[in-house]
Amino acid sequence: MMAVAIAGAAETALGRLPHLSELDLHVDAALLALADAGLSLEDVDGVTSAVHNPIDVAHALGVRPTWFDGTSVGGTSFLVHVRHAAAAIDAGQADVVLVLHGESRRSTVGRHPRPIPADGMMGQFELPFGVYGPPTMFTLPYLRYAHATGTTLEQLAAVPARQSEWADGNPRAARSTRVDVAEVLASPVIAWPFTKLMCCMVSDGGGALVLTSAERAKDLRCPPVYLWGAGEAGDSPMVSQMPDLTRAETFERSAAAAFREARITVNDVDHLMIYDAFAHVPLYGLEALGFVGRGEAGGFIADGNTAPGGALPLNTNGGGLRYTHTGMYGMFAIQESVRQLRGEAYSQVEGVEVSVVQGVGHFFSEAATLVLANQEPA
Repeated sequence: MMAVAIAGAAETALGRLPHLSELDLHVDAALLALADAGLSLEDVDGVTSAVHNPIDVAHALGVRPTWFDGTSVGGTSFLVHVRHAAAAIDAGQADVVLVLHGESRRSTVGRHPRPIPADGMMGQFELPFGVYGPPTMFTLPYLRYAHATGTTLEQLAAVPARQSEWADGNPRAARSTRVDVAEVLASPVIAWPFTKLMCCMVSDGGGALVLTSAERAKDLRCPPVYLWGAGEAGDSPMVSQMPDLTRAETFERSAAAAFREARITVNDVDHLMIYDAFAHVPLYGLEALGFVGRGEAGGFIADGNTAPGGALPLNTNGGGLRYTHTGMYGMFAIQESVRQLRGEAYSQVEGVEVSVVQGVGHFFSEAATLVLANQEPA
């Protein structure tokens, strides 16, 4: 397979952006990422986007693509797009692909609707019982997980507390101050047992990646970040129909495929990003990817292993709990991995050569995994 690289990466402004529509955010992100790579719109022949029609976005940019992908599977869509774009480049279907995200989740300017139809599965079998929205949906698997593993509320609260150490002082982070476990537990309850600081914030923003062949990327402006492996997996669209509420089986399958393609094990990973719309998702991720054993994730994080100076740097931008969360967070997890591999992160980890990004979509319904590195694959 042809080696493929991320040659450009950039984020827009973040936070409350009522002057920018979702389409504006896509366009801004695209121009910033192309400038980062030292390329122009004339070089682009592939475009991806989630929720928004990629042709609408391409038209706004003035691009007439020969390849496009509108796969929309929640927050992990952008990891899936990277995998699909790499396959297209390898097959000769595209040369330079823009992977785009723009979301006005806070200001809702130009926001495309995300309806739950009454005649759909969720509308028939979950909504009538009061299960609606991320906090109520995600509490169900976590409560079962906590019962099965003995994970405590203090260990759950340690997830945002430890990630706050990474975001501390970062001017781009929405929550840029350090908090401890007691402060997390004392914040208002949103849906028991989740408190406000166990839930992601709601923000506007966008990001973009420029993918091309590794050969071409070497001649561009920034150090290439190489895609060593990728995987994706899907399951039931409803939390109530998960095969096992206490395991992220989609994580297990997508990660196994990515690790196999990259020819690595967990021992080769220097840096890890796990999608964290809510505090329990990194617990599921650490176990599913094989970094810890069953029921060990809570203690592993509480003991400082994922914090600055720990053995496994995790969510080093602060994650969706501390940095930003536009509703579909996966783009920003990839961005942080790219920064770490380039040596440009706000909270830079020394010696990062291999970074893994784990994404989730629609409450464990979909997952995707990327293995990224700053050296070409062997």
